[in-house]
Amino acid sequence: MVEIMEVDNGADTTLRSQIVDLLMEQMESIGPKDGRIELERTINRALEPNSKAHLFIALCEEKQVVGAAFLNVGLSLGKGGQYIWLNDLFVTKEFRNRGIAKKLLLRIIYWAEQKQIKGIELETGRNNAATKALYNSLGFYDVISKRYGFRF
Repeated sequence: MVEIMEVDNGADTTLRSQIVDLLMEQMESIGPKDGRIELERTINRALEPNSKAHLFIALCEEKQVVGAAFLNVGLSLGKGGQYIWLNDLFVTKEFRNRGIAKKLLLRIIYWAEQKQIKGIELETGRNNAATKALYNSLGFYDVISKRYGFRF
């Protein structure tokens, strides 16, 4: 059994450390990383009371963090209100293919509906068939665009 929960500013240092460990695993798998200290700072900032960032986690029966979803709530003129940008969705290798990512997404969708958020946007790699199938199974649809980035 897996428990999905939103993490808030009351999270203790042990839980925060587990979250950072999990997300460090993700950062290693997707390329360049800023390091553990930067990731800890980012998580702490995200958990501040007035932050527009939100973090949902999956806990296994042993109360270990095995999955996480990190998102930001923004405003969209095109959507006519708030929307979510899902920055990260990650499940540790040992717990994949058990429906945990789907449970995280369903919890986020429910949370967003309760807050009257207008939509969710995310990005995945072109060759990531399993992830695309998950998103499509929940009603997400392909948006054709070219995304650009700039980093300081």
